[in-house]
Amino acid sequence: MGVTASCRNGGGSDSEAEVQSVRRMSGVSSSGELVEAVVCKEEDLPQNGMKSFEVPGGKVLVVHHKGQLSAIGAKCTHYGAPLEKGTLCEGRVRCPWHGACFNVTTGDIEDFPGLDSVPKYDIEVSGGEVKVKASKVLLATEKRTKQMARRDPENSTSFVVIGGGGAGAACVERLRQEGFTGRVILVTQEPHLPYDRPKLSKAMHLTPDKITLRSNQFYEDGDIEIFLGVSADEVKTDEKLVRLSTGENISYDKLFIATGGKPRRLDVPGVDLPGVYVVRTPEDANAVAAAAAGKRVVVVGTSFIGMEAAAYLATDNLAAEVSVIGNTAVPFERSLGSVVGKRVQELFEENKVNFYNNVGVTEITEEDGKVSGVSLDSGETVGADIVVLGVGVVPNTDFLASSNISRDDRGFVQVNEFLETSVPGVFCGGDVASFPLFLEDGNQVTIGHWQVAMGHGRTAAQNMLGQSSFLNSVPFFWTVLFGKSLRYTGYGMYDDVIIGGDLATLSFIAYYCRGDKVVAVASLGKDPAAANYAEKLQQHQFLTKEEVTADTDVDQIEGVTLQGYTVLLRCEAASAVLG
Repeated sequence: MGVTASCRNGGGSDSEAEVQSVRRMSGVSSSGELVEAVVCKEEDLPQNGMKSFEVPGGKVLVVHHKGQLSAIGAKCTHYGAPLEKGTLCEGRVRCPWHGACFNVTTGDIEDFPGLDSVPKYDIEVSGGEVKVKASKVLLATEKRTKQMARRDPENSTSFVVIGGGGAGAACVERLRQEGFTGRVILVTQEPHLPYDRPKLSKAMHLTPDKITLRSNQFYEDGDIEIFLGVSADEVKTDEKLVRLSTGENISYDKLFIATGGKPRRLDVPGVDLPGVYVVRTPEDANAVAAAAAGKRVVVVGTSFIGMEAAAYLATDNLAAEVSVIGNTAVPFERSLGSVVGKRVQELFEENKVNFYNNVGVTEITEEDGKVSGVSLDSGETVGADIVVLGVGVVPNTDFLASSNISRDDRGFVQVNEFLETSVPGVFCGGDVASFPLFLEDGNQVTIGHWQVAMGHGRTAAQNMLGQSSFLNSVPFFWTVLFGKSLRYTGYGMYDDVIIGGDLATLSFIAYYCRGDKVVAVASLGKDPAAANYAEKLQQHQFLTKEEVTADTDVDQIEGVTLQGYTVLLRCEAASAVLG
């Protein structure tokens, strides 16, 4: 039942004849000194599974899949998760932490987050022993950057990318990896090279140089031009021109728009006082971290950014006091449901964070020109020295107002399954795109996930080159709160949540159901449950309520239906479907 039977170690069966026929598989040749090592007996390898082995200088992951053996890097190139703990299915392994996918034959990255591929090593079977030959350099780096083309002076074609976030960064390097030799220009309004934006609210002290995705040298080697600190003021689609904030016009043959969101601000008195912050750039995050030391901090908004900022500021007593103000009954109520949201609030309260729920802000008060508190529509005033706004973002697309590019009534750019806008040759992705999601029968959605944005960048690059690449990535996001990592995969409105495991110990899987279909899964302390379900969704398959609860012994259920949520506390059957 569930994903384990089709996508993980032990699932499926290969005949003994198929196993014995495997003798040698050639890997990707690499320069430098090589290490040769016998890693195991052939009989030690799992059927249709994977196992990591130590070799001099590092680790390799040996994969036995569909009667073939291969050897690749053992760690995800995103944050170093052990791929052995991930999900193996349909020729690729999915990272257990954040969902990145790697081809088991080539090592190439096939889904995000992360940008680099894993190394591919030679492997052979001789006398029943499995031998791996690996580059010492690749074993040490544990990642492989795909080769990029360079600009050909004879190629006058120009591709322009507006936006230096995950989508823009993935797009420009994918263009070069796919062999494009024309001009590639990345325009970003920030003064930094593309960086790992999800870290801003999780580790607010990190400076830009610590979270940069690629170096200057990387972009120079790929002949990728970066316009730093420059924004697009207008797109003239009839003339195929982008007017920049510098006054310069640059021409394009193909255009990719990935300008992301801009922080929403409250329309209340005092919002412009010194000491009121948003978190969108490294400078924002660094300023909050510095200003909060020893002070009373109020975070307005129970979004992921707001909650991550609150957790960071409450850790190790950085701030003297942290309070969170939200307009729902519990944090994350809309995204994760009231039961999970309540348990998350309890985690924060265990770390001395105060909550004011179901309230709105009427004013940010001042004393001597500085923030003194936050007034609520309940009549209360929460004392504060600084205020952090985490009340969402709006699409940064005002500069398209005079163009022929269609936007919806919220300002999102509407695209088709190839990420092409209403104007041929103009593409859009990331947080500003309204795109058809295959999990929702092609209905238009907007998703502000880092992984989705990077996937859009890759897809856009391929379609700018005429490859007709469809959107087929499963949404996957994560948050880290007081050292606890929650994963979420899938998408869709839900009317019921089934929770298996133990909320009290923060070891559970939440199944979000619409009717009988499980549209999404969240897990904490149950890796690789989310990765397992992401891979199932990738195959266009859904669990049902019946599958989740089929083997449940009613006597084991220690919960009740609560506000439409079926709570199965400490129910091993519900947890075992994906765990």
